[in-house]
Amino acid sequence: MILIGIKPKNQLSIKSLKKTFINQNKQLFGKEIYLNQLSYTNNQKKVKIHDSWYFELKEEFEKKYWIELSTKVKNSYKNKIIFPKPSLMFNAFNSTHLNNVKVVIIGQDPYHGQGQANGLSFSVNDGIAIPPSLLNIFKELESDLNIPIPFSGNLQSWANQGVLLLNTVLTVEKDNANSHKDLGWEIFTKKVIEIVSSKLNNIVFILWGKQAQSMEDVIDTSKHFIITSVHPSPLSAHRGFFGSNPFSKTNKFLKSKGIKPINWILNK
Repeated sequence: MILIGIKPKNQLSIKSLKKTFINQNKQLFGKEIYLNQLSYTNNQKKVKIHDSWYFELKEEFEKKYWIELSTKVKNSYKNKIIFPKPSLMFNAFNSTHLNNVKVVIIGQDPYHGQGQANGLSFSVNDGIAIPPSLLNIFKELESDLNIPIPFSGNLQSWANQGVLLLNTVLTVEKDNANSHKDLGWEIFTKKVIEIVSSKLNNIVFILWGKQAQSMEDVIDTSKHFIITSVHPSPLSAHRGFFGSNPFSKTNKFLKSKGIKPINWILNK
């Protein structure tokens, strides 16, 4: 077994290498830290992300910014409490495969409270209190489509239908909002948006707030539909988010292109 970055003769004698850190890196970057060689075949991934995305993004994983980003993120997970847990970092991509994308909802960074972040923008797991921004999203959903506010903030069913719930930054330090801003995630997620725009047709991009709207310049407006408003945060929602009707507008566009609309109802 060869651990990248550590001389083979020293690897088995390093007592400070804890099991939790090893498992964390497995979740983060797949099996590459356990390879028997330092070169990769076509079947070996450097990042644990669905094949549909890996094929399009694999060149990104060779770039200097990604190497620096991954090093910083791995060190953060080793030394601090970081959300979401590593296995959920690419949950948006693993839940919504590239060819299944119909809608992209771009958030900012993950929730920074204990147990909140699950790798899908704006979403929280069942049993977690609904955060204020998500509650405002549900209020707008109720106003727009007369769908009652759900009991759970888990948006997995949206992701399963082709709604890519993507944050511009994929990790965050506990209780420190935007702490991983400018680490390099924005370069990566902008490339993701560029790929969706170039490879697919008739996608609805929902851009709430300035951070999400910074991605607009890589979206081909000749073949996609963009919905913008202020962020659903309580600080801004009353300045144009409420009454923007993004859900009905999304389904109207999808129907006009012969695409099955999204069932936004979350309550079972």
